[in-house]
This record gives sequence, structure tokens and C-alpha cells, in this order.
Amino acid sequence: MDDIPALRGQEAFLLSPDKELAELFTGLWPVEHMRFTVFERGRRAIEHLFNDPPDLLVVDERLPDIGSAEVASLVKSENVYRQLPVVLVMDRTGLDLPRDWEQVEVDDFLVRPLDPKETRARVNLTMLRAMRALDANPLSKLPGNTSILQRIQQGVDSGEDFALAYCDLDYFKSFNDKYGFSRGDEVLMMTARVIVNTIRTFGGVRSFVGHVGGDDFVFIMPPDLVEEACRRVVQSFDSIVPHFYDADDRARGSIVSVDRQGVTRTFPIMAVSIAVVFSTERRRLSHAGEAASIAMGLKKKAKENPKSCYVLDQRER
Repeated sequence: MDDIPALRGQEAFLLSPDKELAELFTGLWPVEHMRFTVFERGRRAIEHLFNDPPDLLVVDERLPDIGSAEVASLVKSENVYRQLPVVLVMDRTGLDLPRDWEQVEVDDFLVRPLDPKETRARVNLTMLRAMRALDANPLSKLPGNTSILQRIQQGVDSGEDFALAYCDLDYFKSFNDKYGFSRGDEVLMMTARVIVNTIRTFGGVRSFVGHVGGDDFVFIMPPDLVEEACRRVVQSFDSIVPHFYDADDRARGSIVSVDRQGVTRTFPIMAVSIAVVFSTERRRLSHAGEAASIAMGLKKKAKENPKSCYVLDQRER
């Protein structure tokens, strides 16, 4: 039985009058991983769904009271439930019928007769795909907080040697206040590209890039390569970011804006601060929260330097 930590504790609705189908689905996962509630009629399930939404909806085309496509459309028409993954179960003859798939708002389909192993694998993938889509940062499309914490915890649990680099932009708020959110978003997109493209140059290594939110990013890679990666990120960022400023501000090397206390101040050109935390054999982390806590302390130290810089967790050394 597949054990996918991210899929533990899931609640699923199966809408089907087919008792064999219900027996199949309820037996594919341990109840502590995925628990199915079975409804033989679709309309009754819809009443429950909007009051207590599940994590997955499986709809059989054999429903006697409502069409499966109508059920999917009802669910997906509500913005709150649009990300709810819907899987359609259909008969093979249904593949021969003309069908406008653009109007069928399902995330995957299964065709009878169902193979248990394939069914479990495809439903797992559908759930994970939905989680990744929901977690992705809407601007950069990079993995968000949930994926970041899972990746850190995965490294901790497996005893992997890794370095976590936490990147933060200095003076970003002052830039946003003067130039507007649209130009601020362009800077965030540039920062994401710089980090992704830098990490990509280290071919053949296990790495990860995530977007915590706002002007905070992380990347994870082997400890022996992270310092060189930080150097490259700083160098690339510093060479590009001045071009996002107007010519007179760029020539002066600063802008005039209002700080968080409402006081007019002069702010330097944006910089990137990187705090690096290590989890190695000499210094094991116990959980993802510990890594984040150490990174926050190091980030404060990095921000003491007005220019772009990186700070390494010296407790590893």
C-alpha cells in the first residue's frame, strides 16, 4: 500500500449506486489515509458537500438522479470549491459518445472495469496535482509554503545532508510604494527567474526552489554547493535590479519614499539578503520549524549589511 504523507487524513465522497465500485474504493486506502463516504444519489451528496466539503469527489456516470457532468459543474462553479479534485467513473461505451470535454469540469476519469492498482495510483496523482496547484504561488508559479515545509521535513526525516537558503529583498517596500505594485511584481518575477536559473546551472544535483510569499524565496541544495550558488544569485540580482529604476534614481543610487512609520526617507537600490541553514551529519535539524527559526535569526544578521550579501550558519562550521 502506497504511503504518501501528504495524503494522510483525506476525506472523500463517492457518488455511485454501484456497490462493487463502493467496495473497491473503500478498500484501496486505509481509513486513516483516505476515508470514503458513499452516496447512492447525487443530489443528496450535493447537500452534504457544500456544508462539509471533502478533499476528493468521485462521481459515477451511472447516478440515477443527476448527470455526472452536472454534479461536476455545480461544484466547480463555486469559487470556494473550484480546486476540489473531481474524478469521473465511466463505462467504456461512454468513450464512443460525442463529448465536449471543455464543458466537463473533471480532473481525471477512470474507465470500467477498474484495475485496483491503476485506480489507486491515478487518484493519488490527481490529489497531489491538486495540492501542488493550490499551493503554487500565483505570481511566480513556484511551490508555496506547504510544499516548502514538506520538502524541508522530508530532508530532515530522511537524514539528508542539505542546505536551506532563505532569500529576502531589502528596500522592496519602498520600491513598491514609489513605483507601484505592477513594477514590484516585475521585480519579484525577475528574482524568481534569477534563483531558478542559478540553481539550474548546478546540473545533476537534487535541488528545490520555493516562493514563501511576497519578497521571500527559498532554495535547497547540497551543502557543498550552496555558497557558490549564493554568490551567483547575489551577482546576478545586483547586475539586473538597477534597471528596474528610473534613470535619475538609478544614477543617484537611491529613491525617496515613505517608511513604515510614515516618515520620508532616502532608500538605497534594492538588495538581496540570503540566510543559509545547514542540516548535515555534524548538525542535524529535528524538524522544519527549527530550520525556519534559525533562518529568521540569520536573516536579521544579513540585513545589517545594506548591500546584497549572504550569511552562513556558522554552527555547522
